[in-house]
Formats: sequence, C-alpha cells, structure tokens
Amino acid sequence: MLSEPRSGRLAAWGNALLAGLASPDDAALAIVGEDTVHRVEGLPGESAPVGLTLALGRLRTLGVTGLRLALPAPGHPLGLSGPPEFNARALEAEEAVVCFGAAFGLVPQVYEAGPAGDVHAEVVWHVLPVREAPPADVPSLGEAERELAEALREATEVLSKLDVAGSGPVAEAAIDAYRARAERGQEVLAPGYPPRAVRVLELAQRVALLVSLAYGNGHGAAVTSAEMAARSEALRPVERTARRAQVAAYNSIVEERERGVR
Repeated sequence: MLSEPRSGRLAAWGNALLAGLASPDDAALAIVGEDTVHRVEGLPGESAPVGLTLALGRLRTLGVTGLRLALPAPGHPLGLSGPPEFNARALEAEEAVVCFGAAFGLVPQVYEAGPAGDVHAEVVWHVLPVREAPPADVPSLGEAERELAEALREATEVLSKLDVAGSGPVAEAAIDAYRARAERGQEVLAPGYPPRAVRVLELAQRVALLVSLAYGNGHGAAVTSAEMAARSEALRPVERTARRAQVAAYNSIVEERERGVR
C-alpha cells in the first residue's frame, strides 16, 4: 500500500494516454517506473508479448476507453467483476487493471533477478477476458474521503491505545519516505485527474502508512495474544478503507466518464 502499485501506474497513465493528455512514450516511461521493462502478453491478434506502447494502442483500437484499478485481498474482491479465473489471477497478484469499453483485464507477473540492493524487475502483463459488470465495492471519491477521515481517527486511536505508534529508525524512515512522496503532489497520479482524487489518494496512503507501522512495529504494548488479536481486528477495517479509497482515486476519471460528468 505504501508504494504505488504497478496496476495503479498503468491505470493512471493509460487513462492519461487514452484522453490525449500524455504521449505514448511518456505514458510508457511512467508506467515502467523503476522496473527494467514491461511487456504485454495475450493481446488479441498478437502471438507473442509486445511492448507497452503497442499494447496501449491496440487496446484503444479494441474499444478500450478507460482503465480501472483493482486491489483485491482474501475475502475482498475490490475492483473486480469476474469471471472467477480472472479474479483468482488478480487475487494472487494482489492487483489488476480492468478495461472499460472492452471486456479485457490485465494482471502483472513480476520476474526479479540480481543481488540484494541491485534487483532488476521485468513485468509481463497477462491479458485475460473479464465480465462486463460494475467493479466490486468501489466507493465514489466523496464517499472515500468521508470514510478516510474517520479511518484516520480510528487508526490514530488504536495506535495510541496499544502503544504501537511509529517510533525508531524504521518508522522514521517510512514517515520520511511518505513526506517526500507527498511533496511531489500530483505526480502520484497522472495528467487529467482532479485535485480531489490526488487528495484522496494521499490521505489513503497516509492511513495505510499508519496501519503498516502498527503491524511492522513489533507487539508494542499488545503483550498478550488477546491484545494482539484485538489490534489486528481493530486495524483490519481501517486498512480495507484505505484500499477502497486508493482504488476510488485511480478510478475516478473512468467513473466520472461513465456517469457522463466528463
């Protein structure tokens, strides 16, 4: 949750490209990010994997007008619409992109090589058929913003009560990384996204940071199994809210287009 999901970058910059707000080369460069290379496999009419630029152009000709992010977790098919085969692949990857305008979805498969500190990642996006149906459990931006405000209060209270507030060098490094990311502003999304989407995404990342610190900061004052279980139970809905808001932010352009706002 703290780093931008690859499917988020593909959805955001793919939407910017489809809207004519980013060039194919700029979109492909932003999607690849710090990875070595991205390829797309299973495109109709292609017998072998192709590059991102060609793939995005082909999806456009196939009728795709927008891209949605999915961030499923066990028991929570967030952003998915089926069929079961696609949902299973997306759940295994913990992310996916679902096309709007044509019944396709893309699931990333990451191959990493190299020593620690110098790992090179290559990504293959697998194109699979999807069911044309509303994505599961994705709120509107307004709903997500209201839910996040409450989730942030809940997360802060839980951390305070259980004495697991961020402390120490690991927590401080995570907070510094978040602040540096927040200072980049709209770079967290892509051209064409409304300021409210940027605001919701940044708040979702902040809530996710607090949850991550809580889980990764040892047991804190939760010294009994019952107390540790209580912490997990209290934080689970907060993490779920942050994921829902993140998906809402990335999908906002497509949702507005579907409603005829844009």
